[in-house]
Amino acid sequence: MSLCKNITRMPRAYDRDLGAEARAAVPGASGDLASLIEGAAGSSPYLRALIAREADWLIEAADDPDAAIAACIADIAALPPNQLKSGLRQAKRRVALMTALADLAGVWPLERVTGILTDLGGQVCDAAIKSEIANLIRRKKLPGLTEDDVATAGGLFVLAMGKMGAHELNYSSDIDLICLFDETRFDPDDFYEARQGMVRATRNMCSLLSERTAEGYVFRTDLRLRPDPAVTPVCMAAEAAERYYESLGRTWERAAYIKARPAAGDIAAGERFLNTLTPFVWRRHLDFAAIQDAHDMRLRIRENKGTGRALSVPGHDMKLGRGGIREIEFFTQTRQLIAGGRDVGLRQRETVAGLAALAEKGWIPPDVAVQLSDHYRAHREVEHRIQMVNDAQTHKVPQSDEGISRIACLMDTTPTDLLASIGQRLGEVHALTEDFFAPDHAPPPAQAPVDFDASILARWPTYPALRSQRAQQIFERLRPELLVRLGRTSKPEEALLALDGFLSGLPAGVQLFSLFEANTQLIDLLVDIVGTSPALAGHLSRNAGVFDAVIGGDFFSDWPGFEALEAELKRLLREEPDYETQLDTARRWNKEWHFRIGVHHLRGLVDAETAGAQYADLARAVIAALCPLVVRQFSVKHGPPPGRGASVLGMGSLGAGRLNAMSDLDLIVIYDPQDVDASDGRRPLATRTYFARMTQALITALTAQMSQGRLYEVDMRLRPSGSQGPVATSWSSFQNYQEDEAWVWEHLALTRARVIAGVEELADDIEAFRKAILSTRRDRKQVLNEVAEMRKKIAGAKSPEGVWDAKIGAGRMQDIELVAQAGALLSGSGARDVASGLQGAVDCGWMDAENAAQLNVCYDLCWSVQTSARLLSGQTLKLADLGEGGAAFLCRSTGYDTLEALSEALETAYTEAAAVIGSLLPSEEEP
Repeated sequence: MSLCKNITRMPRAYDRDLGAEARAAVPGASGDLASLIEGAAGSSPYLRALIAREADWLIEAADDPDAAIAACIADIAALPPNQLKSGLRQAKRRVALMTALADLAGVWPLERVTGILTDLGGQVCDAAIKSEIANLIRRKKLPGLTEDDVATAGGLFVLAMGKMGAHELNYSSDIDLICLFDETRFDPDDFYEARQGMVRATRNMCSLLSERTAEGYVFRTDLRLRPDPAVTPVCMAAEAAERYYESLGRTWERAAYIKARPAAGDIAAGERFLNTLTPFVWRRHLDFAAIQDAHDMRLRIRENKGTGRALSVPGHDMKLGRGGIREIEFFTQTRQLIAGGRDVGLRQRETVAGLAALAEKGWIPPDVAVQLSDHYRAHREVEHRIQMVNDAQTHKVPQSDEGISRIACLMDTTPTDLLASIGQRLGEVHALTEDFFAPDHAPPPAQAPVDFDASILARWPTYPALRSQRAQQIFERLRPELLVRLGRTSKPEEALLALDGFLSGLPAGVQLFSLFEANTQLIDLLVDIVGTSPALAGHLSRNAGVFDAVIGGDFFSDWPGFEALEAELKRLLREEPDYETQLDTARRWNKEWHFRIGVHHLRGLVDAETAGAQYADLARAVIAALCPLVVRQFSVKHGPPPGRGASVLGMGSLGAGRLNAMSDLDLIVIYDPQDVDASDGRRPLATRTYFARMTQALITALTAQMSQGRLYEVDMRLRPSGSQGPVATSWSSFQNYQEDEAWVWEHLALTRARVIAGVEELADDIEAFRKAILSTRRDRKQVLNEVAEMRKKIAGAKSPEGVWDAKIGAGRMQDIELVAQAGALLSGSGARDVASGLQGAVDCGWMDAENAAQLNVCYDLCWSVQTSARLLSGQTLKLADLGEGGAAFLCRSTGYDTLEALSEALETAYTEAAAVIGSLLPSEEEP
């Protein structure tokens, strides 16, 4: 079918000179094709660039655009890996160009245009993901898979969501994807390695498609529709996703899955997954509650996007604005959700098809279906013209005269007629849909018992925690008491905003609201937390189950200590049936105790020093309990550890026994093979490989993001080989290195080392060796020169971020810690804490007692500020974001009446401590 023979309309050139230039750039074009090129290029800079680049291809393609597009899409699957990036971009350019010309000329209807764009999206995703999977299989990064598995992408499937799922992609659309994989394709022992590979493949696919090069880009990708995107990997196991939807899925996610479609990878696995979600998406009963949920979503979009104001066409958002595309989609999808569980015929992905089905089944009048379908198509054409101008992902009608004129030229109309037509259609859509969501007889909202910002209260029902009728009923009973207690705070509006942030992050509400209703004293604790620490409140909203521990009876009792914590966690782990459940149990348990420490610190029940010791006890207990668990799990396949096994050495703050709420863990794993060459198991490994992989398994156990989150971030760079060598170090290598090769800074680091898990006999040997190394007599001048050089490098690497950065900079925490380590090294002391290190400096005659006391005072103040800051925000403090509650906590924690007084004290302490340290170390001029 020739393009020219089927033209029914013709765009005009806004800039005739540029249109003529484009026409001249395609000398083989004549007649209507030349006019079409001139009109398109003269109004769209983007199309003008495509025409210039693809001029030779365009002439032949115009003879049969359907065949040309089919060839473009079909050729994608045959692209060799080294041509994939360039080939995909060429295909995108050509499809974009021909689609635009056929659309502008009226040769293809809307459904054909959006269908071609969608087909291209599916094909490029399929080619990209299979290329990445093939690469991983060649590199043996996907255990158990062979080249035969490339055809099904190793079980990874890409679900097209939104407009791509419905075959409705717009002209400059990003593509909404959810990437999952069939975990049953892998041995359970290989699950984490397989998931890591699938995550890497997904990220690489997205990068391949969205990266802008000199040849353009393919598609922008958006993976945020996956379950809980803030905490989950970009590619999840299908079974984990299914569990999420069964327990936490929300109405908007149900609506999103109406359009979901397997588009790439293992299509069969994708279909199986969607089948499992049928009960989640399509409820068996008539779900009229979906109407209110959808209406709440519309209101929230209007509020967040600012699209709820009076209708004015220039600048109006054709997608999200009043009477726009989203209004029609919500109208259709909500009615589908109401009745689609009982009537399979309503389960249509496409919006127009959904309207037709609803009319056929009597859910909407036929004339309404016809009108909305007509308006939908017209809205989409306007949207496409807006995007064609500069290939911009925008849905807003231009506000400038030039912008409106360009759209009018592309549609072969006048600006006046264009604006009038758009305005009329927007108004009719709004009239047809608004009464469905907000009928005139709807009761007025209940008034808050105190004079709070009504707009904040109004959005509470839209939050996930209030998605169920039961949750809403309980919350309505609870709300008056909640607002009364908010009103008693010193700044009620600030407390309301903090509570709003907490509620918005809650994934579910029934259990928590019931808990508050039965234990109203918890409301005061909640208000205290959200009004003081946004970081802790955010953690609480994602892990509201930690409140269970508050009513357990011992939440406010004395700290049990490391041994009791370790024993309790080991007992809990023994009760769980499988390894993954054990890891999740450890995460849940750790969250409860971590929350307890934070609350005790926040409420002044413990000071910063005590909180730091408790955080360290907790981390040690987790590692001590998990380490034997990891060893047992690893031994099932590879046999027990050769020789004496391994021990875990905690370094830095962990070794010193003082962490904060956001600390990562510095670890070294030391093993003693005792001349054993390999393990004895079903799949034996060479000793070095055995302990390297076992160490990786331990790191994964601590850092993997699971349904209950992760435990800690881990840093292994303090091992003798640094970040380049094996992650585990043999006992003999560690001894030889420390005795013969280690730098002074590595012996300084050893002053804070502590064995925290592993084989007891080896642990005793390591500690004895550590003390022996530290007791070796040192050349003081050499040590101090090295310390001065280290201090200089640290200062050059990073500067402090203002007075509230208590860690980095002269006279601050890290600086004083370095001096304390030097004192421990020069005195031969085995003590690990800063105070003992400074005392060691006094004992060996390097420092006088007055200077040590001054540095101790400064360090305690720095630690208090640093620990409080990590609990408040997780970042360097910004006073503008602190709030009254946070400011009061910071002052209370440090013992100052005002932030101004604290700031002055910090400045003075930094200056005096820096002067002391400077006087103790050699200057650059000294030989």
